[in-house]
Amino acid sequence: MNTTLIIGLEVHVQLTTESKMFSSCGTEFGLSPNTQTDPVSLGLPGTLPVMNRKAFELALKTAVALDATISRFTKWDRKNYYYPDLPKNYQISQYDLPFSTGGSVPIPPNKDGTGGGEVRLTRVHLEEDTGKLTHGAGGFSEVDLNRAGIPLLEIVTEPDLRSTADARACLEELRLTLRYLGVSDCEMQEGSLRCDANVNLHIEKDGKTIATPIVEIKNLNSFRSVQLALEYEALRQLKKWEADGLTINDAPKETRGWSDPEGMTKPQRTKETAADYRYFPEPDLVPVVVDDEWLARVKASIGELPAKRRKRFETEYGLSAYDANVLVEQGQDVADYYDAVARSTSEYKIASNWIQQDVLRIAKEQKLVMADFPIRPEVLADLVNRVKSGEINTNSGREVLGKMIDSGGSAADIIASGGYAMVSDKSAIIAAVDAALASNPKAIEDLKGGKKKPDAVKGFLRGQVMKQTGGKADPNIVSELLDAKLAELMG
Repeated sequence: MNTTLIIGLEVHVQLTTESKMFSSCGTEFGLSPNTQTDPVSLGLPGTLPVMNRKAFELALKTAVALDATISRFTKWDRKNYYYPDLPKNYQISQYDLPFSTGGSVPIPPNKDGTGGGEVRLTRVHLEEDTGKLTHGAGGFSEVDLNRAGIPLLEIVTEPDLRSTADARACLEELRLTLRYLGVSDCEMQEGSLRCDANVNLHIEKDGKTIATPIVEIKNLNSFRSVQLALEYEALRQLKKWEADGLTINDAPKETRGWSDPEGMTKPQRTKETAADYRYFPEPDLVPVVVDDEWLARVKASIGELPAKRRKRFETEYGLSAYDANVLVEQGQDVADYYDAVARSTSEYKIASNWIQQDVLRIAKEQKLVMADFPIRPEVLADLVNRVKSGEINTNSGREVLGKMIDSGGSAADIIASGGYAMVSDKSAIIAAVDAALASNPKAIEDLKGGKKKPDAVKGFLRGQVMKQTGGKADPNIVSELLDAKLAELMG
């Protein structure tokens, strides 16, 4: 008996706007509950919605970037349901004429090269967010309506995902893409990116495919939760089918919630159908027509997206898929910084190493964004070139970088004044090698007696030679001379 996991995602993204979807009320996160509301978002009698044009443009930009088909005519619909977080008792959304359909999200392969591909999109549509319910002990709940009415983009995938790892990778790539586009901060802990996951199993038995009932896991707010909830639900559905034999034709779609502390999904309700929502065209909003000029302007505003940038880093700079992915995943500002460094040096791999190992570490320690990093790209490129040319070695280069950050001085001045220039005089290095061997007879004894491996002994002695020279010796010459001396000693 073989089982296949079938996964589709519904991703909800709060767009970065100063006002709500249909009113001028603010959208600031973290205010006291129910202090960021207005008559429109509260659904008070006599109020009329007005569409937020910026929100629609951000949504349009996202759909174009995801290669969706843009509807030139789109309308708004009322989705009717009764829940405490929905003060109007209906949500303004889109039903049969969303502003876009189709498209896809690329999925990068895993570090081991497995997985990857792309997931097709069903649609991308725009709506207003609901309030937030907090469920407390004792069976009561509290509602905060601050986020009610915030522009919410819903991105719905086809059920193309077949593993929990790919589902997580898809969500991570989507978040990265949205951040590159600048349409949302996608802070999951603040609720600006949330995910509902639809999941069931296809079980192969006796030459037939049996589908288990579909479950929608609601409001997952971390990548870890998405993966854990899907893994749990796959096992739960298999055990349930083995016990009751119910298929997709025997039971309605069920909504379940994920309890992170308990590591399990819990039933909430059976899923409503479109008929239950009683959709009808929103009478208070006019349809939206997207003309050629508007669409062309949106297309022109889209820069290089993560998938294309990874590929370009590999082809243009010869980076490995791993290095290209690390730089791109750090964010657009880091990728831009690397691009700028690469324009001033031909040492693309070395530049990548310096950014990954040193620049990002320093930025993290000093809590800096790349726009505020004190070493400009062309200055770092100059330092990389000096290391590559042999003027200084890598360890000295790191010290020079630190002093450049502290003092604001140039690499050339700090190297000259600090005596960092690399020692390439063989006679001086030979003297340091002889001193290191004379000071560490036990290392030679261990090597001769087979107690330690040659590479370990050589690495230790190399460190001693560098210590003798203040870390300035040319490491290639040190290795060459050490090899010769050790070969001589080993007879």
